[in-house]
Amino acid sequence: MTASLLSLLAFQNNYGAEPGAEGPSIILIICWLVIAALMIVSMWKVFEKAGEPGWAAIIPIYNYIVLLKIAGRPVWWLLLLIIVFPIIWIIISIDVAKRFGKGTGFGLGLAFLPFIFYPILAFGDARYSPSALPA
Repeated sequence: MTASLLSLLAFQNNYGAEPGAEGPSIILIICWLVIAALMIVSMWKVFEKAGEPGWAAIIPIYNYIVLLKIAGRPVWWLLLLIIVFPIIWIIISIDVAKRFGKGTGFGLGLAFLPFIFYPILAFGDARYSPSALPA
């Protein structure tokens, strides 16, 4: 009886799932960490290009306030961002792109593929222009 109980326990993990269903693989975790690091470095660089402190990119909530400032939007838009995130995020992304001399398509890229377009903005030749008013 003890041997059958041990064999049953050997094929279960802490969650009672099948063997091999422990969670995300180490490769997935490493990919996620690489993308997260790339985004932090990119946002840091974009903030510095816009004349803002780079460290603001790693402070939750405050990084959105600084991004709103870069986009030329008032701070109260943070409330809109919380309520209707997808729509406001697209508008802010387009405004940020225009402030860096990019078009609406690039702004949509910032909104939907930030892990590709923020590094392009950060490490490319784009220059921040606060006088470039969003349309």
